[in-house]
Amino acid sequence: MIAYQLTIPTENRPGKLSEVSRILSREKINIRAITISSYGDKGFFNILVDDPKLARKVLSSEGVPVSLKEVLAVIIDDKPGGMDKLVALLAEQNINIENAYGFVLESNKTAVFVVDVSDLEAAQKTLREHKFKTLSPEALASIEPFHYMKY
Repeated sequence: MIAYQLTIPTENRPGKLSEVSRILSREKINIRAITISSYGDKGFFNILVDDPKLARKVLSSEGVPVSLKEVLAVIIDDKPGGMDKLVALLAEQNINIENAYGFVLESNKTAVFVVDVSDLEAAQKTLREHKFKTLSPEALASIEPFHYMKY
């Protein structure tokens, strides 16, 4: 299944993330995962939200440059070698991982590794053949990691 990531190029300065989060908050769009990368005075945000198409629409209408990128949110084992099994398989198939990040769903059991790859169709085929599960936008929106823990 394909998931969708918002990619927002931005200036590397205070307040840029706040501008984005304020718009999403106002529209009741929930951020599920985020990465922030910068290099010098430029950077970008990669964001998973519960309603990616609406998020792109409202951000664009507010003048925020944003693209909706197709990615794969792959379920992996949360144990040593869990991620390696996935990335080694993609490397064997000559599929480049262009961007990635992950998060734990249940400690020592399940994690999600979100990958932006050079060949989405080949990656999907390879993952199906090797019994990897991927999450849809709806499944990502409903994830509740650590719900069993007391904070």
